[in-house]
Amino acid sequence: MKKLEGKIAVITGGSSGIGLATAKRFVEEGAHVVITGRREKELKEAAALIERNVTTVVGDVSRLEDLDRLYAVVKEKYGHIDILFANAGAGTIAPLAMATEAHFDQTFDVNVKGLFFTVQKALPLFKDGGSIILTSSVSNVLGLPGFSAYAASKAAVRNFARAWTMELKDRKIRVNCVSPGPIDTPALATTTGLTAEQAKQAAAQFASQIPMGRSGKPEEIAAAVTFLASDESSFITGVDLAVDGGMAQV
Repeated sequence: MKKLEGKIAVITGGSSGIGLATAKRFVEEGAHVVITGRREKELKEAAALIERNVTTVVGDVSRLEDLDRLYAVVKEKYGHIDILFANAGAGTIAPLAMATEAHFDQTFDVNVKGLFFTVQKALPLFKDGGSIILTSSVSNVLGLPGFSAYAASKAAVRNFARAWTMELKDRKIRVNCVSPGPIDTPALATTTGLTAEQAKQAAAQFASQIPMGRSGKPEEIAAAVTFLASDESSFITGVDLAVDGGMAQV
């Protein structure tokens, strides 16, 4: 029996990196997935990689009308949700002295407001006993220069898991966070505002801070998310599962 046999899962930020790796793993474990992201071309490419049991919906989680459209598709096609992986995130580098209002707003619109309403608007479709997994970050407990707005947004996500665990306990819906450390995805170069060379240097610097001596792989985060989505974690809720090679642990 596969771990997620017959389950309906929604994944935001599902067109690349951690979201795509998790969507692939979910399907391998028997789930049907609905993935959403802002770029149609990348979504189509992701669906081609996943190959089966996948539906794509173009949308931006910071736009509530896009979330409404996402869940309208889910309702029409599947009628309910068993698993939600609220994974979409944004994180450009901006030192405190240089950060703009636009930088702050984008970070919080996606990572906090977008995630909040991603979960809220999913609730009417959620089956009791389901699983919600939120993507936080090891930055929620670390002081990383240049990432203060991002880190604060991810600390908010961590607290959402605590509060929603209590709010949804009567429905037996478990809410957990996964907090990746540095992961080998295109995001460091494509979303942080760094050049390719700067991204390479930053990745090497991060790796030097990790006891395991390397960055993680998207598939390693996907394995942790699959565990939290499955009945194997049936007595786990409200936690922040760090998948960081020990970076924030020692």
